[in-house]
Amino acid sequence: MGLFDRLFGKKEEPKIEEVVKEALENLDLSEDIEAEEVSQEVAEVESSEEAVLQEEENQDTVEESLDSEPTVEVSQEEIEEFPNSEEVTEEENIELLETVEENSSEVLEAERPQVEETVQEKYDRSLKKTRTGFGARLNAFFANFRSVDEEFFEELEELLIMSDVGVQVASNLTEELRYEAKLENAKKPDALRRVIIEKLVELYEKDGNYDERIHFQDGLTVMLFVGVNGVGKTTSIGKLAHRYKQAGKKVMLVAADTFRAGAVAQLAEWGRRVDVPVVTGPEKADPASVVFDGMERAVSEGIDILMIDTAGRLQNKDNLMAELEKIGRIIKRVVPEAPHETFLALDASTGQNALVQAKEFSKITPLTGIVLTKIDGTARGGVVLAIREELNIPVKLIGFGEKIDDIGEFNSENFMKGLLEGLI
Repeated sequence: MGLFDRLFGKKEEPKIEEVVKEALENLDLSEDIEAEEVSQEVAEVESSEEAVLQEEENQDTVEESLDSEPTVEVSQEEIEEFPNSEEVTEEENIELLETVEENSSEVLEAERPQVEETVQEKYDRSLKKTRTGFGARLNAFFANFRSVDEEFFEELEELLIMSDVGVQVASNLTEELRYEAKLENAKKPDALRRVIIEKLVELYEKDGNYDERIHFQDGLTVMLFVGVNGVGKTTSIGKLAHRYKQAGKKVMLVAADTFRAGAVAQLAEWGRRVDVPVVTGPEKADPASVVFDGMERAVSEGIDILMIDTAGRLQNKDNLMAELEKIGRIIKRVVPEAPHETFLALDASTGQNALVQAKEFSKITPLTGIVLTKIDGTARGGVVLAIREELNIPVKLIGFGEKIDDIGEFNSENFMKGLLEGLI
């Protein structure tokens, strides 16, 4: 069974026996249903009349009580016992308000149930903006067309490009739909709605070889992270360190972006926060020397997962390429088959710019997978399809949000379901 059928169910024509059986069942139950509906409507009317009468009685009671309420006289002495509002300082007011707010927030936090999200719920939440944007455009598109003609396909191609699936994906998909329309003799746009979704799923599925799994080793697993500054690379490493440590793994981090003091400090803070060791070096030190120290420590201390953070100066590609090549040689000097994974961190909110970065980094160093960050804050999740089609680099890790556990291993079925659910 293909990915589309697993996600949305296979489209099958109902058997004639099932159609007849369903019709007979509906026929037998129709009278009972009508009677039940009528009795329910009568009950609703009676209950609403009783509610009106009860409300009128309550109103009369309230008015009587107001009329009969005695007048309370307050003496001047009693009034003076209360402080004048003008005598309460502004500072006391602020302090009182802050105390009330703190108490309220503590109570609300205590009462709020801590429900852990499932993996699919994280995908659905993170892809909501992408799904909503694409769905709205697709629905508006089908509402504007009454027939399948050349203008239909041109507008469809433009819609797909706007959805950040990439020019190549949009062009290929439109051509395939032209062929399908002729084959099926489709005259109405709605006849192609399911076909569009099916083609998007098939596009990601390709030959069924996703290679999404992370290649963990029996001993030390070395992960090298690359990517431009600001895409969430270091944060992703910190969250993964927490994830793997929670799973019982011995984790170590290496701060090899030695030219940015802020990057080293950020990774060190993550290490402190999740309680894993971080290997650092002197400011402006040779990144390869820091990596070498980290590799030797990882081997001697029996570390399970070593994650290496590197610089992301894409604007100086020659220097970056030389630096990454040197780091690679140093890693192999200690563990010949490492690094076992080279991840490129990409910010999903940059859309097609993320695709450009992926192309440039793939020229600099061999990439085994992509870490897709910040997908929860953007409507450009379609870039995953563009990366799959144009570069054939699998997305292996995905960031769902800002919480420490908002990262996980990428699953194409969860992703496609979260992206396309409700569009058929």
